[in-house]
Amino acid sequence: MLTKSQIKLIISLKQKKFRIQHQLFVVEGLKVVQEFLNSDYVLEDIFATDDHFSQYEQNLTRVDLKELSKISGFSTPNKVVATFKIPSPNSINWSSLVLALDGINDPGNLGTIIRLCDWFGIENLVCSEDTVDCYNPKVVQASMGSHTRVNITYIDLKTTLSSVSNCMGTFMDGVSIYEQELPKSGVIVLGNEANGISENIEALMHTRLSIPRFGKFKQTESLNVANAAAIILSEFKR
Repeated sequence: MLTKSQIKLIISLKQKKFRIQHQLFVVEGLKVVQEFLNSDYVLEDIFATDDHFSQYEQNLTRVDLKELSKISGFSTPNKVVATFKIPSPNSINWSSLVLALDGINDPGNLGTIIRLCDWFGIENLVCSEDTVDCYNPKVVQASMGSHTRVNITYIDLKTTLSSVSNCMGTFMDGVSIYEQELPKSGVIVLGNEANGISENIEALMHTRLSIPRFGKFKQTESLNVANAAAIILSEFKR
């Protein structure tokens, strides 16, 4: 049975300041929770409506759907809510292809980009300090467990990229990505949904890439950043 203190804690983890304070984050749904359980992430507590997770007896609290709805972020809870410890980031392998995000605000976009990194084998994702928290519940849900296979690190992007020899930024006025010989290593930078790459980061770019518009009127202002990430990563891997 859920206690009041457990309910209060789990609800508080929807906010970044409490995730930082407790060093915990929330995962929901059978598939996503199982992804984290199969990884190196450390389980704190698990709240489930059936015996599917009985092997985690020491961490398990059995609840009914009414109780689960008190701690779920879903309108229709999916059998299980779990909390995991926020891990320390691993070191970044700069000799590989790294994706960097400059001021991404939307949790759905970040979660999708994490999933794309997993799909295309990008092991290191670096984020500016003003990018949305990767342990935001909406990010966790959108990534569908891909956190477990992507090393996500928050850094001072300007300081870090100043020492990187091959930074490739994405811009509306860049050279078509389809006309470039793309390297197998370096840093690809994607910018904020509304404003693109910030000026202080733009100054560090060695290559300006773009995804050309093929439509007849070419009046579409921009692509969604997660859609752009899919195209760019696919082209680099191709």
